[in-house]
Amino acid sequence: MGGSWRSRGSELTKKYGMEGEVTEIQASQQDGMNIPKTYGISVLGLHGAGQEIRSGVFDENQVRAAAGITMLMGAIALVCAYSAKEYLPIQTVTTFFFMEFVIRVRFGLQYSPLGHVVRLITHLPPQWVSAKPKRFAWTLGLVLSFAMMVITNADIRGPLPLTICLVCLSLMWLESVLGLCLGCEIHAWLVRRGWMSKDEAFEICASGACNIDGHPSGDNRSSDSVR
Repeated sequence: MGGSWRSRGSELTKKYGMEGEVTEIQASQQDGMNIPKTYGISVLGLHGAGQEIRSGVFDENQVRAAAGITMLMGAIALVCAYSAKEYLPIQTVTTFFFMEFVIRVRFGLQYSPLGHVVRLITHLPPQWVSAKPKRFAWTLGLVLSFAMMVITNADIRGPLPLTICLVCLSLMWLESVLGLCLGCEIHAWLVRRGWMSKDEAFEICASGACNIDGHPSGDNRSSDSVR
């Protein structure tokens, strides 16, 4: 049994670019078994702020790459709609984005279409960040993409879809180019204001967005954190 887990863990190491041990949760994902309750990828031996990170994580490099691809797709669709008056691309893209975010929010980036793409094109060492903040941010993306899908497929034109589209592109640009997850920042702000309770799964975030109490979130680089 132990050898079987180690073998499947080795396969996941190649698949996700991990180093070190892999949990049984990941092995069950690789085998196509039931989706585990833990959201994100579980990595043994990952540390931040002097303690072990127990919640699920995602590779920030892959998250930013996915944001860049969605930004490019959205920009092309927007140009087609408002320059060439071709609305089929933006109708198709917004529907795809909605389905993409549904999968990300429900199951995680590793199960979405773009998640599979970015795993093939990103070759940098993993930079692990907590999965829950990304889920919060992608929930906002899900709401915006749903609104755009309904608006564009209902043939609504004018400033409303243009404004929403520009907001979406701006958020994608902030994450892909600057590494700023605005959804993560919003969640941290809501927690500091006392409007949301602190989630213990928010442990390490890009740009320190998880630092609710002002404490450093620690190093999340794979080479130092994963045994």
